[in-house]
Amino acid sequence: MSQVLLVRHGQASWGSDDYDVLSPLGEEQSSVLGQALAGRGIEPDLVVRGSMRRHRQTTEHALEGAGWSPAEVVEDPGWNEFDHVQVFAMHPSAYGEGEEMSRAQFQAWFHEAMLRWAGGEYDADYDESFSAFGDRVDAALRRTVERLGPNGTAVVFTSGGTISWLVTSLLGGTPDIWAQLNPVTVNSSVSKVVVGRRGATLISFNDHSHLEGAREGFITYR
Repeated sequence: MSQVLLVRHGQASWGSDDYDVLSPLGEEQSSVLGQALAGRGIEPDLVVRGSMRRHRQTTEHALEGAGWSPAEVVEDPGWNEFDHVQVFAMHPSAYGEGEEMSRAQFQAWFHEAMLRWAGGEYDADYDESFSAFGDRVDAALRRTVERLGPNGTAVVFTSGGTISWLVTSLLGGTPDIWAQLNPVTVNSSVSKVVVGRRGATLISFNDHSHLEGAREGFITYR
């Protein structure tokens, strides 16, 4: 039986001009993750990452932390995140420019924007529909399993929305479940999928025990 460890990237630069770059905390989270995985005796037979910069940076810091030196890191854009900027733009906030939303207001708006995209009614508004996103991610998992072969371990560096889709899909969930899982996926968390004769099975979701007890503020969601 093979296993695929799905890693969400470390904290990126939310609210900055360029989100797609790790913050200093994100770099540290990634290094700590690598140390934790190596400490558990994990030696990947295959390392895969999306093509976004935050995926590459997370991979580099995790490999350094773990002391792994893979012969190759496979880049597969199928593991990339959806275009959250466009998804947000298609569901404008009810608050005016310069007005700050409370945490609860932001979460409500975030959830509504996700459901608008995932619902299917407005597919023509988006460059990539939710169903196309799901198909892309499913195909990326199949390619990874094919590359891995039997009885191997793959570590995949990807994003929260991507991981949340696979979890939802493997459990037979709905878009609403995906929209609830996506915002609670922790930076540098690990979700485990095993692959055997019956196909892919979810074993765990959002494990971030390597971050617990480190210090205040070490667990982040954006």
